[in-house]
Amino acid sequence: MPRTFIALRSVLYVPGSNERALKKSRSLAADALIFDLEDAVAPSAKVEARALVSRIVQERGFGLRQVVIRVNVLGSRWGYEDLMVAAKSGANAVLLPKVESGDMVRQAEMVLVGAGAPEDLALWCMMETPRGMLHAEEIATASPRIRAIVMGTSDLAKDLGAAHTKERLPFLTSFGLCLLAARSADVAIIDGVHLDLEDDEGFSRTCEQGFELGFDGKTLIHPKTINPANRAFSPTEEDIEQADRIIKAHNEAVAKGVGVVVVDGKLIENLHVEGARRTLLLANSIKKLEKNLSG
Repeated sequence: MPRTFIALRSVLYVPGSNERALKKSRSLAADALIFDLEDAVAPSAKVEARALVSRIVQERGFGLRQVVIRVNVLGSRWGYEDLMVAAKSGANAVLLPKVESGDMVRQAEMVLVGAGAPEDLALWCMMETPRGMLHAEEIATASPRIRAIVMGTSDLAKDLGAAHTKERLPFLTSFGLCLLAARSADVAIIDGVHLDLEDDEGFSRTCEQGFELGFDGKTLIHPKTINPANRAFSPTEEDIEQADRIIKAHNEAVAKGVGVVVVDGKLIENLHVEGARRTLLLANSIKKLEKNLSG
């Protein structure tokens, strides 16, 4: 399970140039917020947006939510300064766009460290190009700071010449490569955005598919999709109760020196125990987030 286990069911992009939206995000029920300095900001507004995001993050007030700054590509006009500012902003993580190799991760990390980034500043990696997909394992293991892989299906569709279909079949190979890389590296992985805000049924369908594939949550572009995403990627009460029974039965068996454990008529193996522990960790993380929001 991820090195630092936190709920990432709903990960909302917030335009870095929109002060009102940045401040409003403090009251939203998203598990994580990505303050976007890249795609959501026009070239003429990028310098101003960088200063605005830095100020808003340093003012805090986000509780237990993960606050992430998506910077511009290091080789762009803005990337280096974005990293320099993000390093001391107080954000939980920096999201690197269009990552295509382990070297790209390490170069960005060197800038952050040189700028005085704390040891607990995490790196998230956007996976949105064919080359990135082919180097997924290399990217996921490029640094101990990496905590999440984020799918960028919009840019990926453009590069692939693929369509956004209901079943998302054009993306399944990329999803599989990145899921394998994330799980082998023990980091979280977040599904891409659903672009049609009027298509509630389609959004629910992609959340369900993402959950079934193994994603930890979904990136979002509008606050109205936060609650549906939270529901889709949360364990049910039945899931939690079953996980609790599995853990208790396993512990009792270990204490008695019994090698075979049966719960609800099913043989329980170590893989079921690990899954149960993950479910309880997720449920506990969600409980803390919800308590923090209500308090």
